[in-house]
Amino acid sequence: MASKKINEISFRKKLPFCKGFTVIFIFFIITLTSCAVTSNKLFIKDISRSFEEGTIISSATRTPVSLDALFADLSSTRIVFIGEKHTDPVHHEIQLKVIKELYKTNPDLAVGMEMFDYTYQGVLNQWSDGKLDQEEFLEKTHWYANWRFDFALYKDILDFIKDNKIKLVGLNIPFYIPPRIRVGGIKNLSIKDKKYLPDKIDTSNTAHRNYVEFVYKLHHHKVRKKFDYFYEAQCVWEDIMAQSIARGIKNDKMVVLSGNGHIIYKFGIPARVFSRIKEPFRTIFPARSGTEAKLSYADYIWVTPKKQ
Repeated sequence: MASKKINEISFRKKLPFCKGFTVIFIFFIITLTSCAVTSNKLFIKDISRSFEEGTIISSATRTPVSLDALFADLSSTRIVFIGEKHTDPVHHEIQLKVIKELYKTNPDLAVGMEMFDYTYQGVLNQWSDGKLDQEEFLEKTHWYANWRFDFALYKDILDFIKDNKIKLVGLNIPFYIPPRIRVGGIKNLSIKDKKYLPDKIDTSNTAHRNYVEFVYKLHHHKVRKKFDYFYEAQCVWEDIMAQSIARGIKNDKMVVLSGNGHIIYKFGIPARVFSRIKEPFRTIFPARSGTEAKLSYADYIWVTPKKQ
């Protein structure tokens, strides 16, 4: 039964979810570049240079770095954010590579995942403790009702977590909350829904707002009130994940897995975590060849194969 679920990619079907969670497709299925590039390299606009697949570019030095140099730097920080394009298997391979390397020297490593909301923490603990098989895990987390992306994309990561009893932390808010905010704003949430909100919601970052509005206008009618609600929902989404990280990092180190849109320019989740606990962090942004990126996207840009 589980294998049948793994092979289905239900988010491609015409489901009500697709209407309610348009934001996922805005931030993580669109290409985060200004124009398409046809080569098999990634073009970094800041320095007008192109890089081959597999190259890791440091924003600090503006040059490629080796895996050893990357891991040496990551070992010096508490939190490592690794982005993804949700449907790209190579991005998940990168995430697992980093998790495995950091686990070698950090047995108390924790992994925080956008793919689960924090109300499922009890189930995630059972998975880490080896008390659930895959079918039970999919059922108890309501994977295909909530996240909906093919479980096979995340299977190797989650198996490694289970096999090594790594703490798994759910970061998200219940998935039905952001769509409700986008419709009527935070003020119109029910008392029951409001109890899931983060302790603070920062809507004051002008650069973040401008970025979100730019993306919003690519896909929506330019209705100010609707964008205001949309932006509230985005900030709630990112602040709840920041809060979950701040509360969950009781271990030596945490690796955070989320869509690229939540870590780009660092003003999504990373800055909101830092405002809470002032812990040092690094960000890794996987970017496909044949596109463009900026060094300011993240601490490291990791060039991956172009979309086939």
